[in-house]
Amino acid sequence: MTAQRVCGVDELELNKAYRVELDGTAICIVKDSAGEVHAIGDTCTHGDISLAEGFVEDGAIECWAHGSLFSLDTGKPLSLPAYEPVPVFVVKIDDDGGVHIDPEDTVAIES
Repeated sequence: MTAQRVCGVDELELNKAYRVELDGTAICIVKDSAGEVHAIGDTCTHGDISLAEGFVEDGAIECWAHGSLFSLDTGKPLSLPAYEPVPVFVVKIDDDGGVHIDPEDTVAIES
């Protein structure tokens, strides 16, 4: 599969999460306070909750339902009750500022 354009960088507000679905995969997209764009799995691993409805701060997103924090860089949970990571997707930004994601292209994170 190839990366699909999901939005433009300028369409993303800082520290706000957005949910997109690509080929049946729910993905949470965030532009952090430094302007870096992240894409992680949108479903909290503790419960079937959309992370895009959560709060973004300090490089992490908080699940609004139970308070688990997930790193935007690694997808790893930073607090309980979640203990399983969410996937992290490769984000490519083209010369025109388009944000592209391939739902099958994830980043390998060391344990």
